Amino acid sequence: MQENKVTCILCPRGCTIEKKEQGGTFEFAGFGCKRGIEWAKVEFTNPKRILTTTVHVKSGEIEFVPVRTNLPIPKEKIFEAISILKGIEVLAPVEIGSVIVKNILDTGADVIATRKVGKKDSSDD
Repeated sequence: MQENKVTCILCPRGCTIEKKEQGGTFEFAGFGCKRGIEWAKVEFTNPKRILTTTVHVKSGEIEFVPVRTNLPIPKEKIFEAISILKGIEVLAPVEIGSVIVKNILDTGADVIATRKVGKKDSSDD
């Protein structure tokens, strides 16, 4: 029998949910609500996360713009997505919500800017 534990992040209670697997069937224990058990099922079978990082900005007031995915992406694709974003440079100006990468790694999630970055004043050179 294989046993795993996760801490639910849906509310401040932080229930410790246990998954017990025996012969291809699963049992869950320790959840305080139905939302917790549904979250745990996803967390154990196909965990996803919102990716947050930065992307280089060319001719911007600042060098990097913070970005995030608009939807959670599979956890196993996080590092591959970061590698892609390391090689991207956007041209200022950048608006909040601007799509930096559409449908990254065919996940259905877009990478969007979370801060406005103005164009560098040419007199600053």
